Amino acid sequence: MAKRIKIVFFDALFTIVRPRLPIEVQYAQEFAPYFTANPGDVKTSFKTALKQVQVDHPAYSRVASVESDAASAWWAEVIRRTAIGAGAEPKAVDDALPKIVPSLLKRFSSKEGYTLYDDTVPTLNALHRRGIRTGLVSNTDLRMELVLKDLGIFDKLSPALFSEREGIEKPDKEIWNRALRRAQVGNSEALHVGDELEADYNGAIAAGLHALLLKRPEGGREETSESPAHTISSLNELFEFIEARETIS
Repeated sequence: MAKRIKIVFFDALFTIVRPRLPIEVQYAQEFAPYFTANPGDVKTSFKTALKQVQVDHPAYSRVASVESDAASAWWAEVIRRTAIGAGAEPKAVDDALPKIVPSLLKRFSSKEGYTLYDDTVPTLNALHRRGIRTGLVSNTDLRMELVLKDLGIFDKLSPALFSEREGIEKPDKEIWNRALRRAQVGNSEALHVGDELEADYNGAIAAGLHALLLKRPEGGREETSESPAHTISSLNELFEFIEARETIS
């Protein structure tokens, strides 16, 4: 007999929140007083820089060359590589970095940089009315907690796990195990929804949870042609999955 879903965990970025403007546009705006960077070049460079730093320093581990807190140093390196990769002169970037980094980090610590998807709050509220709890498992630093508080939904997500605080990140099974222990549920009683195939969908499945891959029509962080059987295009569709399991049980 199938067990009833007791909690739905969500990813954060491109699942329940999105940048208010495209990331490359916001970066280019912050770069503009110091050097010129085309948003298209910034977009390409940002993706490369982000992947490189994620490999070099997973889960926001310290970038030793920068005297700062780990997450700020981590993002400073991403920002530096992004600007240089977009064609800016390294010296101009290094001279401006002490001003650019705090400004970008401040922007992306609040609703100035992010907004909610239209289906986020209705979905959370509808799940709660059904007696289903909602939590968060996110490969983000702790600024995302500030964002979610500023957007008014953090208190709807418990437990909330952030990779910077945990020191590990999806798809590591341990982050799922911690989420399950804190929620006091079994893996077959939990569903995870996220937009990344490997980190969210495959990671959750490998840890024994149910999973849905979210591929919004407007796109997001990851473009993949692969669509697992359990793929949805909006959060509203997760109720079909839950109802199907309730029918079986």
